[in-house]
Amino acid sequence: MGPVIDELKIFSGNAHRGLATSVCDYLNIPLGKAEVFKFANDNTFVRIMENVRQRDVFIVQPTCAPVNDNIMELLIMIDACKRASAGRITAVVPYYGYGRTDKKDQPRVPITARLVADLLTAAGADRLVTVDLHAGQIQGFFNIPVDELTALPILVKHFKDKEIKDLVVVAVDIGISKRARDVAERLNAPLAIIEKRRLGNNDHSETLNVIGDVKGKAALTFDDEIDTGGTVVNAARALLDHGVTQVYCCATHPVLSGPAVQRIAKSDFQEVVVTDTINFPPEKRNGKFTVLSVAPLLGEAIQRIHQGQSVGALFS
Repeated sequence: MGPVIDELKIFSGNAHRGLATSVCDYLNIPLGKAEVFKFANDNTFVRIMENVRQRDVFIVQPTCAPVNDNIMELLIMIDACKRASAGRITAVVPYYGYGRTDKKDQPRVPITARLVADLLTAAGADRLVTVDLHAGQIQGFFNIPVDELTALPILVKHFKDKEIKDLVVVAVDIGISKRARDVAERLNAPLAIIEKRRLGNNDHSETLNVIGDVKGKAALTFDDEIDTGGTVVNAARALLDHGVTQVYCCATHPVLSGPAVQRIAKSDFQEVVVTDTINFPPEKRNGKFTVLSVAPLLGEAIQRIHQGQSVGALFS
């Protein structure tokens, strides 16, 4: 790659155009023009409608539902930009789909998170920007630079401003406890952990016991994503059974599959705080949800990458 990388260009597929527009508004540049649609035969077609030769191109596309369509759009957009002689192509994937399939935990299963990494690299991505990966080691699946941003400061600030008395941060399972401890430290609150056991591959989990002192406190449950909502709703119930006075919830990614929105509407949560890494249209939100934007975070990271500055300094 030559040293000449001209002006910054941001494009978006169909996964979350609203977020890409907000990032462009933050950077005070227009969203790049591109056609991304499907032919009648279900084939995805992409045409970049402006000159990207030697430009610094960023493609904003979370690989959320429909996951496979959004991954294909991203791959084809990368290929289109590469063949149009883009100077550098960065895939901005705020939510990394297949991130849960990050290891062989049963016989004869794939490591799809690694496969997707290979596909992105093969398509021609020079760099990846993402937010709160399900497992940090996914960074190592790439042979290109990966900038993993975190929404923790945004979520923490929201709860700091609320000044909730006697707060305890609760990791909804042991796997997320390290990141939950970081949240607890930032909020100057103790940490508790819910031990749960997953049953088979059917998305159902069984909540077991609460490790830590929660009685008489306000609890803030923390996870990286809310999928079907079963885990967090069961966690809220278990915490109330253990004498918690009120329960809040925060997570970076609102995956919200199947009955999740209805489950949370009926749940015991005072408030469920998520970010807009995944498109969450207002008509799906009920009174429980608060959505915080990661657009300034992504915009700042994109600007720093473009100007050759440190991205890590954002969080130091």
